[in-house]
Amino acid sequence: MVNISEKKRLYTTAELIGMGATYYEINKLINEGELSQIDKSVYETVNYSGEESDFYYAKAYAPDGVICLMSAAVFYGISTDRPSEIDVAIPRGKKISRLPDWPELHVVTFTSNRYSTGIVEQVEGDNKYCIYDMEKTVVDILLNRNKVGIEETKEILMKYLGREDRNLNKLHEYAMKLRCEKMLRTYLEVLI
Repeated sequence: MVNISEKKRLYTTAELIGMGATYYEINKLINEGELSQIDKSVYETVNYSGEESDFYYAKAYAPDGVICLMSAAVFYGISTDRPSEIDVAIPRGKKISRLPDWPELHVVTFTSNRYSTGIVEQVEGDNKYCIYDMEKTVVDILLNRNKVGIEETKEILMKYLGREDRNLNKLHEYAMKLRCEKMLRTYLEVLI
């Protein structure tokens, strides 16, 4: 019988099978009240006792998903805005078969170059999810300034510049790689 950790929030069918479980054993875990099925292939640990984060659900429903845009900005503390949905980037051409009712996921598609740049894996106990690093988040916000809002973009850039852990060389490198160096320079000239 597979051992369900009380420190891991969600399991997918593939993860459980990878741990050696059979479909019969998965159904038995549901019947015994250790797991609760929330989707065709996603299960929630009933006796979960770890930290809560909606980002765990994003990883379960979008295995290739990366937390991005305003959700990442809030995570890094460079935005005071509280989005009602989680921004998740997936590679262009990929599909998500089903989205959860809660939390709401706002899925955006990025080109392969833009998608693969700046991904970091966050590990919180037994739970993992991917998020873009702070510099990539700032560049993505600049590229999406019309959707995010000009004032929000300005706030995010100002808060980023005020941080001691900022990396302006990496920010410039990402801006060059994603072809928004001129836009970044314009914003920096206006703000500084």
